[in-house]
Amino acid sequence: MIDLYFWTTDNGYKARQGMEESGLPYAVKTVNIRERQQFHPEYLKISPGHKIPAIVDHDGPGGRRVSLCESGAILRYVGEKAGNGIYPADPLKRLAVDQWLFWGSATFTTLAQQFGQFAVRSPEKYPPTIAHYTAVLKDMLATLDRRLADNEYVAGAYSVADISIYPDTHLHGVNDIGLADYPNVRRWHDSIAARPAVQKAWGPH
Repeated sequence: MIDLYFWTTDNGYKARQGMEESGLPYAVKTVNIRERQQFHPEYLKISPGHKIPAIVDHDGPGGRRVSLCESGAILRYVGEKAGNGIYPADPLKRLAVDQWLFWGSATFTTLAQQFGQFAVRSPEKYPPTIAHYTAVLKDMLATLDRRLADNEYVAGAYSVADISIYPDTHLHGVNDIGLADYPNVRRWHDSIAARPAVQKAWGPH
């Protein structure tokens, strides 16, 4: 059994979507960041950087209990453990998945979160900052659109790489920027949104 420490953020949904797609048994443990539960001493033992998501696998490698934080690392771990193809066994296919998994985790989400902070959530609006992060997000969506022009999913078959990119596309691409100028991203997004595991991951918790 895997415990998933979750809250309703982009990275939280990444991990929950990864768990649903993996088919591995898991239990959701909510960490209410609005109440600063991520700073509780027991949680800091699991996620030293006081971030969500995190997981605890009670049957990790060698049957040992292991904990893991960082959404990209979690996706790779559960994908590999599941053995169902969302993290491929073939080394060449893994290279493509890793490239886009790291892009989704380190580049896309990081900058999309800045867009969300300054353009959406902040009560104080600074037009040059909003213009900057809007342009950055549009550029990343254009990058993704070019990639998806010749690929059904970002690394070929559906994988943890797609899961790493989908939540911020769903939250900010669909709702804030719009995908009319990115038809390949729209097709990709809607295909993923229709997956039963994704609908469950984004449902009640």
